[in-house]
Amino acid sequence: MKKKVIVIGSGIAGIAASIRMAVAGYEVEVFEANSYPGGKLSEIRLGAYRFDAGPSLFTLPEQVEELFAIAGQDASDHFKYKKLAITCQYFWENGQRVSAFGDIEKFSEEMYTKIGEPVANIRKALQSAAYIYEHLSPLFMHRSLHKWNTWMNPHALRTYFKMGKLGIFDTMNAANERLFEKEKTVQLFNRYATYNGSDPYQTPATLNIIPHLEFNIGAFFPEKGMHDITQSLYKLSIGIGVKYSFGQKITEILVKEKKAYGVAINKKEHHADIIINNMDMVNAYKTILKNQYQPTKLLNQPKSSSALIFYWGIKKHFPELELHNILFSDAYQKEFEHIFNQKTIYKDPTVYINITSVNKQDDAPEGGMNWFTMINVPNNQGQHWDVLIQEARQNIIHKINRVLNTDIEPLIEVEEVLDPRTIELKTSSAQGSLYGNSSNNKYAAFLRHANFSSNIKNLYFCGGSVHPGGGIPLCLLSAKIMSEMVLKD
Repeated sequence: MKKKVIVIGSGIAGIAASIRMAVAGYEVEVFEANSYPGGKLSEIRLGAYRFDAGPSLFTLPEQVEELFAIAGQDASDHFKYKKLAITCQYFWENGQRVSAFGDIEKFSEEMYTKIGEPVANIRKALQSAAYIYEHLSPLFMHRSLHKWNTWMNPHALRTYFKMGKLGIFDTMNAANERLFEKEKTVQLFNRYATYNGSDPYQTPATLNIIPHLEFNIGAFFPEKGMHDITQSLYKLSIGIGVKYSFGQKITEILVKEKKAYGVAINKKEHHADIIINNMDMVNAYKTILKNQYQPTKLLNQPKSSSALIFYWGIKKHFPELELHNILFSDAYQKEFEHIFNQKTIYKDPTVYINITSVNKQDDAPEGGMNWFTMINVPNNQGQHWDVLIQEARQNIIHKINRVLNTDIEPLIEVEEVLDPRTIELKTSSAQGSLYGNSSNNKYAAFLRHANFSSNIKNLYFCGGSVHPGGGIPLCLLSAKIMSEMVLKD
């Protein structure tokens, strides 16, 4: 008789975990409180417009392909994507614009032509990012930080002698100010801190690993949109026997004699040999694990930033815009001080606009565009969000009008808003934070929950709130690390 696994939550890590456990021969059932799979990686439809609801950047596609491969299928038969020729368009208030070409030589020349940054500096920065990735990814991305064998293997021992070159003792901003001559180049590379909800003026320079993924390896776009990552893996999991129960909110993880043996939905019990929690770690301990030992230090860690998103159907085509677009603040450090210190929104926020209709034309009517318009904001600590949202909306519109020389508001045909409160409500993310605990100190990597419980046997964790972190690739890797632990245990 097959052993049974229950997965709590069908975020992308939960789906990946279900695939890995089913392939390993377990009977798998996923319980999801929402009526749909994917968590943040879902979609929104407003009239004739379709939007990817959450994560918009796709890197390391091999992490998706591997799930098809272990299930004995060819990913290209089910999931197609293409590499981006331009990873992002950058705009500043003074009229300067930069196309971040996927080709490093073209990008280096673009930065020199438009910004005046020496080509050698861009090359050096991306070589440094590759160096960090080469030495740290085997430790921090592919293994548990909570097992002694991670720290005692030969690769780890060699890495200890290179710590000074890996950015652990610097902030991202300090490292970038040494690397680059131009303030705008520093700002562009500081932006990568936001990829895990951090502040470049506080977070360690090890996060300069991120440009390696986007430039040296590449950024990609699924042909059917980001939501197809969820849909294709969901279909794969069903095809190999995973069962899903939607609209089922777990009320408790059942534990006896320090061993998890099932879950409860109200008073109905569902028993299993292995329990995998894909729910946000903080909210899980506050709710479904409230009667168990609480890892107070981890639970009380500062949380990452959140987001304020306006899904706008725009009845006009802007040829100067690409899939990813950034309209930079003129006072970048002040923006982060407002987010992380003052817990509010700066009057001149950096605006990110994701437009999938650039690559997937049926996401908007002919002559229109689907704008996923986002700014980074603090997590929810009881701010007067209704007031902040209205102020931010006007500031965003004024900025777009200035930078693109337009009048955008009359062009907004449909609108929906997602803020930290609704992010928490829809995804159970503590305080609406997008990436769990903050990475704004050098020990942040060690202040994430392990992929297993050290107090409750047969209880495991995956997802963006635990090791190795948030974002699609890391969530998928969390499921891999976790499933390898289950099989070893």
